[in-house]
Amino acid sequence: MKQWQQLWAGAALVLSLGTACQAQILVGQTAGFTGQVAAGVKETTDGALLYIDAINAKGGVNGQKIELISLDDKFDPKLAAENARKLIEENNVSVMFLNRGTPHTEAIIPLLEKHGVALVGPSTGAMVLHQPVRKNVFNVRATYQREAEKAMTHLASMGITRIAVMYADDSFGADGVMGAEKGLTAAKLTPVVLEKFNRAKPDFAPIANKVTKADAQAVLMIASGSAVVDAGAALRAAGSAAQIVTLSNNASGGFIKSLGANARGVIVTQVYPNERAVTYPMVKEAQELAKAKGMAEISPAMLEGFAAAKVLVEGLKRAGPKPSREKIQAALESIRKFDLGGLEVNYSPEDHTGLDFADLSIIGTDGRFRR
Repeated sequence: MKQWQQLWAGAALVLSLGTACQAQILVGQTAGFTGQVAAGVKETTDGALLYIDAINAKGGVNGQKIELISLDDKFDPKLAAENARKLIEENNVSVMFLNRGTPHTEAIIPLLEKHGVALVGPSTGAMVLHQPVRKNVFNVRATYQREAEKAMTHLASMGITRIAVMYADDSFGADGVMGAEKGLTAAKLTPVVLEKFNRAKPDFAPIANKVTKADAQAVLMIASGSAVVDAGAALRAAGSAAQIVTLSNNASGGFIKSLGANARGVIVTQVYPNERAVTYPMVKEAQELAKAKGMAEISPAMLEGFAAAKVLVEGLKRAGPKPSREKIQAALESIRKFDLGGLEVNYSPEDHTGLDFADLSIIGTDGRFRR
């Protein structure tokens, strides 16, 4: 029996665990398996599969195995919505899981609401998914605003006063900027450059020149994957030596590799503990499962997927032997003081945030995140 069954239908990637006859709980995922966030998406999904595989190996949830159906949306919000429609209306999944992107999540919310389907662990920290509470969305990570605010206060505490902010012209970028402005205001600072760029067709050279002329000491980049890589390269080409800072959506090993020679010294905010901190039982558990699969180590992105999978499985367990969409929704909302392994998750009808952990890391000379 194949552990992974990969089926390509155009750009759609279907990841199945076990055989169809065994996988009785269908879980849907739409994310950018190709495109600018592909490296991070692969790692978060790999992390989730570490836990889901382990649960399936023990017989599944209430005797039913889990099948994860993952479709590639190329990091396109419109395709994300269409994929979600297929998963919900045609594949008849019981729950959605671990999608990627802020506008992408916003695009699928109407479908969640229409069909009463819960979404667990969207890989985005957008405040719009936290306040006001989205009935069908169960977050398993802190907000981007908290991350950006923490990054700004950290830079200010180091005596850095000339800070530039570059952000994508979408809801993710606007959300991150709000957090950055909170941190800057608290430090009584204003950005020396505040520039947005076209997410689909960015041109970083003009912005890089402005940052260089402003003699910025640090630049917060609120963008995804390859956009941060390209923006960083443009800064260095323009002669800027500014400290590059970005958010946890880029906390993957693949992101570090894509930075190449520009990786060293980049600050990346984190929403989970150090992936090598075995004092956290969740980290130790993920490391042991990864080792059993022959993986050398886990990344922050993998840890995000692993945590989301633990919440998903807990919701499925509480939903009982026949986990309908309605039962899963109610079960998730009933979670109180659920220990992921050193981190506690709480939900209620008034709060679907889940976790509020935020930290900072820096990419070392060895190409690894350091705390």
